[in-house]
Amino acid sequence: MRTSPVIDAAAMLEQVEAWSAINTGTGNLEGLARQADMLAEAFSALPGTVELVDPAPVTAIAGDGREYEKANGKHLVIRVRPGANRRIVLTGHMDTVFPPDHPFQEQRWLDDETLNGPGVADMKGGIAVMLHALLAFEQDSAASSLGYDVMINSDEETGSLASAPLIAEMAAGKLAALTYEPAALPDGTLAHERGGTGNYSITVKGRSAHAGRNPEDGRNAIVAAADLIMRLKRMEREDITVNPARLEGGGPNNVVPDHSLLRFNIRPKSTGAMEGFDAALDDLLAEIASAHDVAVHRHGGVTRPPKPVDTRAQALFDLVRECGAELGQDIRWKSTGGVCDGNNIAACGVPVVDTMGVRGGAIHSADEFLIVPSLAERAALSARVIERLAEGALGEQGSGEGDSR
Repeated sequence: MRTSPVIDAAAMLEQVEAWSAINTGTGNLEGLARQADMLAEAFSALPGTVELVDPAPVTAIAGDGREYEKANGKHLVIRVRPGANRRIVLTGHMDTVFPPDHPFQEQRWLDDETLNGPGVADMKGGIAVMLHALLAFEQDSAASSLGYDVMINSDEETGSLASAPLIAEMAAGKLAALTYEPAALPDGTLAHERGGTGNYSITVKGRSAHAGRNPEDGRNAIVAAADLIMRLKRMEREDITVNPARLEGGGPNNVVPDHSLLRFNIRPKSTGAMEGFDAALDDLLAEIASAHDVAVHRHGGVTRPPKPVDTRAQALFDLVRECGAELGQDIRWKSTGGVCDGNNIAACGVPVVDTMGVRGGAIHSADEFLIVPSLAERAALSARVIERLAEGALGEQGSGEGDSR
């Protein structure tokens, strides 16, 4: 069994507690700015450049159908040895799903080894794992042969729309990628293959009329949206699910509603299912518009494509398992229906393991917890994986098949 690298577990816990104390709900720009500054200071301990990158423009649809620009926080980028022949990318996110008005804001100890708090597992604990793995790696003799980029975005929990171009830019041409979402299970199991996801907003514009005197002159936007919902559910197959999530619109009972807004989510398990649905949706919306004599506008689409595991990605999983075995850690994996930035990275043709973060659970709820000993445990695992990558465990970096898909 290989000796674990020296990891400052106490410093990791102190950072996680400090970071968790800052509310970084995706829309909380003030909290995200404070967090970004703290992370910039922490990552400045690495021998590279640190910068804050403006978010890409993102639009959303308001309840009245109006399209507006959605504000997002800046993203943190660190570049170390950009001229190295072998280069990898490591990613994480600073945002959480808990806005400032959410009741879950405080930390508490559940027992001597388990900390409950917002973002402690997803993924402020993961950011600490990433940082301390890199600090440990920088003490290794192999460090000079590997370059890496780090990207910590501010909008992962809402689909990474404001950071997707940055993710693609930083992933391009990389040998491998590590992402620091928490383990899929509290025992440390990794997420393997993932499905994809897409979010859509469909605005229906009808015509108002008096519901008693002349309803035939109206064009009921709620009825049209209801018809659309039923037809969407009939598009479900074994490889794709459709979840109509929210229907808005209407007004007084005596008025034919002239506006509705339907929001729905899809979960394709394959690229074919994703592309097939997206193409069929345009035809379906045209049918709804014709059948109900309404105008229909579509906003949104697939935000994260499915993430299959090809032979190159499997080689990275196998490497993580080998490194775990060297450290006395039993590394396993399972497929999952969840999504993350690993989906985006895989779509760039780069092998990725995207659950290199802490062991914990109950994420996205007030029961979220971190198994504190896993901070040092998983940092040691990452440090060893990065060391092996520096030694050429996956071969030389190339600019071929992985750079253009």
